[in-house]
Amino acid sequence: MVLVLIATAVMDALSGTAHADIARNCQTASFTAPGGAIAGSLCMPVGEAKAVMVLTSGSGANAVYWDFPYQPEVYSFARAMNSAGYATLALDRLGNGQSSTPPFWTVTASNDAEGVHTAVQALRNGLAGLGPFETVVLGGNALGSGVSVLESATYQDVDGVLLTGYSHVVDPLVALDSAKTFRHAPDDPAFRGSEAGWLTLAMEAPEAVRNFFGPHDDPAVIETSERTKDRFSLTEWPDGLVATLPGATSHISVPVLLAAGSQDRLGCGPICRDAATLYAVESQFYSPAAQLRTYVLHDGGDMINLSSGAPEYQAAVRDWMDWLTN
Repeated sequence: MVLVLIATAVMDALSGTAHADIARNCQTASFTAPGGAIAGSLCMPVGEAKAVMVLTSGSGANAVYWDFPYQPEVYSFARAMNSAGYATLALDRLGNGQSSTPPFWTVTASNDAEGVHTAVQALRNGLAGLGPFETVVLGGNALGSGVSVLESATYQDVDGVLLTGYSHVVDPLVALDSAKTFRHAPDDPAFRGSEAGWLTLAMEAPEAVRNFFGPHDDPAVIETSERTKDRFSLTEWPDGLVATLPGATSHISVPVLLAAGSQDRLGCGPICRDAATLYAVESQFYSPAAQLRTYVLHDGGDMINLSSGAPEYQAAVRDWMDWLTN
């Protein structure tokens, strides 16, 4: 059920400004989830939307990851999809952004997925004069990909799934190295007052730079990621990681695009060196109904939206979305 929808649209981009090349209408929305509500920004393209993409970020990030404020004409995935005629709903997981903050131990990837499911149903039914949307596609990064797998496999209510920062091959040593970036949220000035059990990431730590980003990524992107980072709960990880085990993705019955950066040490390691290798390894985990497609961005990192080659990746997703909706 939609709890709140601010009906007054705001122009998120003004033609003629230095940082925008499209005009679009963005509204905030909130949807029920176990223990509270998840919030999101629904951005509509000019003209009729061909489909809507429901986007969930990974650990330590929120909806800002999808609509990045630094050089948005390069790094904003939402703007790129809006300019191609697709609506986007970028969601904050429970406990971050504008979403509710229930006790940390109640926050799980499965509960996040239930909130995403509520959003999908609201979009299909139409809300505040927008929609109804006939075609709904999920998109995720890292933990958000796990949430997307859980939602699509459990509820069978979407038309496609984009997975990034995700595979069934995770190097335990790299995972342990990445864990060095974990910080207790109450100890971070941005999250003082947080309950113990909430964590955040040190995005500018050397371990984060080598495991989340590509070798040629703009230092200003990394700095902005640190400035806009968010929290995650320890209890989101157990069932989020289950989504990377063999079996979960076999229940996805709609087309899947698996996109990765070739330098994604955390999400897929050596199998990300090219699209053919990624497909050869990953295709065994998907049903024929998934019509799995793979894409690898040269020198891209785990946070592929923020890679230096982001426009090339965005073009690949647009091509897949055009195929899906035609």
